[in-house]
Amino acid sequence: MTTPKFAAWFSTPNVAGLEIVARAGYDTVIFDVEHGSFDLADLNRTIPFVKALGMTMLVKVGAPERSPIQQALDFGADGVIIPHILDVAQAAEVCGLAKLPPLGDRSLAGGRTMDYIGFDAEWAPRHNRETLCLPMIEDPAALDDVEAILALDTVDGVFVGPGDLFARRGGGGYVFDDFSDASLRAIARAARAAGKPWMMPAWSETEQRLAIEEGAHTIGVLQEFTALRLAFSGALASAKALAS
Repeated sequence: MTTPKFAAWFSTPNVAGLEIVARAGYDTVIFDVEHGSFDLADLNRTIPFVKALGMTMLVKVGAPERSPIQQALDFGADGVIIPHILDVAQAAEVCGLAKLPPLGDRSLAGGRTMDYIGFDAEWAPRHNRETLCLPMIEDPAALDDVEAILALDTVDGVFVGPGDLFARRGGGGYVFDDFSDASLRAIARAARAAGKPWMMPAWSETEQRLAIEEGAHTIGVLQEFTALRLAFSGALASAKALAS
């Protein structure tokens, strides 16, 4: 069994927190720009910081649109996680924005990714290979199309959004049930058949066991705010127990 990479999930540009997870031994950092408080200056500063700490840097962009995808990659992200992919037709259009021509339609930008010098004929295909485009599977229609999405040349793998996938099929609040189990295993099978990685946040032990069993490439194991809540709540509970 291949050991997965483990990711810490951040919703803010918490520099000290990034240093802490690096020292703790995390492989990967995921920035949730869609639901977080990052602005462009934050991304420009913290993306290279994460990479200098020796971790892989993935950015869940704010929308399936050109500007947020290109900006994250121009700032040096190792890959983009693209939310709100509804089906293979949208994936074909949007994922092309993460790949340079002739593979896709990402606009060229000088700067960090070109080593502040420029580019030659080998740069674009190399950069396309080295940066990941990961559409999210978080809608029932995208789940139905997962094999076709994985077959796209502009797609390097998929990232699963279990909570939204559950909610959008009418489940309300997220519960790991038979639908969740079957859906995740189906995505894993499709990824294996395509020879491409799949990734997911797995906050519970049950989800983590499934992700490991099914060969997930990267697993998000803890979110920044949850880590703070658990640490502060645990310390307070211990102190109150002593006081009583």
